[in-house]
Amino acid sequence: MPPESSAPIPEYQTYTSSVRWIILIAVMLGAVLEVLDISIVNVAIPDMMGNLGATLDQVSWVSTGYIIANVIILPLTGWLSNRFGRRRYLAGSMILFTAASFFCGTSRSLEMLVFFRILQGAGGAALLSTAQQTMMEIFPPKQIGLVTAIFGLGVMMGPTVGPTLGGWLTDNYSWPWIFFINLPIGALAIALTLGFARDSRYQRQKSRPVDLLGIALLTVGLGCLQTVLEKGNRENWFDSSLICWLSAVAAAGLLGFVLWELHAKYPAVNLRILKNRSFTSGIIIQVALGVGLYGGIFLLPVFLQQVRHYTAAQTGMILLPGGLATGFMMPIMGKLVTRVHARLLALVGVVVFAVSMLGFTRLTLETGPGDLFWPWVVRGASLAFLFVPLSVATLRVLQGQQLADGTGLFNLARQLGGSAGIAYLSTHLDHLTKTHAAFLAEYLTPYGPATQIRLAQLQQFFVSKGSSLAVAHQQALATLQNTINGQAVVLAFNQVFMVIVIIFIAMIPLVFLLRKNPLVAQMPPVAGE
Repeated sequence: MPPESSAPIPEYQTYTSSVRWIILIAVMLGAVLEVLDISIVNVAIPDMMGNLGATLDQVSWVSTGYIIANVIILPLTGWLSNRFGRRRYLAGSMILFTAASFFCGTSRSLEMLVFFRILQGAGGAALLSTAQQTMMEIFPPKQIGLVTAIFGLGVMMGPTVGPTLGGWLTDNYSWPWIFFINLPIGALAIALTLGFARDSRYQRQKSRPVDLLGIALLTVGLGCLQTVLEKGNRENWFDSSLICWLSAVAAAGLLGFVLWELHAKYPAVNLRILKNRSFTSGIIIQVALGVGLYGGIFLLPVFLQQVRHYTAAQTGMILLPGGLATGFMMPIMGKLVTRVHARLLALVGVVVFAVSMLGFTRLTLETGPGDLFWPWVVRGASLAFLFVPLSVATLRVLQGQQLADGTGLFNLARQLGGSAGIAYLSTHLDHLTKTHAAFLAEYLTPYGPATQIRLAQLQQFFVSKGSSLAVAHQQALATLQNTINGQAVVLAFNQVFMVIVIIFIAMIPLVFLLRKNPLVAQMPPVAGE
């Protein structure tokens, strides 16, 4: 078989311009649904608990099952696309995702809902990686920047818009509508994919043995790892025998998977592409992006709702400008990436993201929307500098079947980074809150002059409101304790946001290992233009 790079006619020249854009609409719709369904469910969990008669721990599997299925299938999407054909696999995944969405909305038991969420997550994997592979292959290099930006609109804005949309649907209709909203969009994406998409010309037509052992090791390893990340904090991590066993199985499964795949003749996941320096650097930065993207969208709502006592709707409105900033910058970045080195743009993105997160390391008990607006908007704008150049610099160095394998690993890195980031940041937040509360309580004794003055002021205030002297004293003590707890939480949030800053600063050296500009300057004429 001749090398893939020797194909005389690039695949994008076999499509007309109009067909390419129709396919882009289809894959973008699918990507929006896939990413949106990760976060849109979270705000509806209280309603699900009441409607299905489930506890919080039980209903959390509605989110956990989706993500576990998603991360297991993501690295296999290249193999599945090659095995069944890109068109059939992509359309089949869209059908599975849309059908599962319908059955999620009609579920009347928790077990039924979790089952169909798992199917939905399995179908959703191709809506990211295979869709991105398709987009990279069918567009000419001079348009890759723009179409990557358009594709990135859904991937980056989904986590921000999801809670807002989910809250609105749940409040105005009911929780099943967070799934029913997928149906018309999914149906349109299916029709466009079946009508216009074709199999990749790089697909190997000769049937190959199925790597059953590799798939089994991957399933066990990633499934256990994701369960640990999702359940670890709630189970008190390694104080739980379940978490210990799952961690051991995850480590053994993933180690066995890596060793097997590196030596297998026909691996399910081609790990050999990690030898490419630019690709591997991009994968690591993508993990950090997952931490920053999902970690930030996890931490800030918790602060706003638990510390500042904003409602879910108010929180959504505070987060919305960041998503709009991402959407505004994406098309600009799509044009810019064809003129400026992707490495330089990614460097700007990493630095600006880190600087924007510094704005969240000075939170107080009085911090309001005005204090958060510009840091959150700048963070949103920096995501465009990260997603588009990073996608180009990481994936455009791959060709043919390597691209199919690479897109799966690329999206898996972001998902695992998000899961690991949320798990670590939430645990660290709890630990720091307890540490600061103990420290402040140690230095705030009832016999200190400043404490006695403050208690006297509070006691006098409550007496003036009609409380007896004894009751006012207890109210003053409770208020002082609440102040200590509030300050401890704020200090903890400041330090946890600083962790994200440090992670992004650590990524700066890796940016210099990316290729400068994989988009070539000279392109042959494109059919249909």
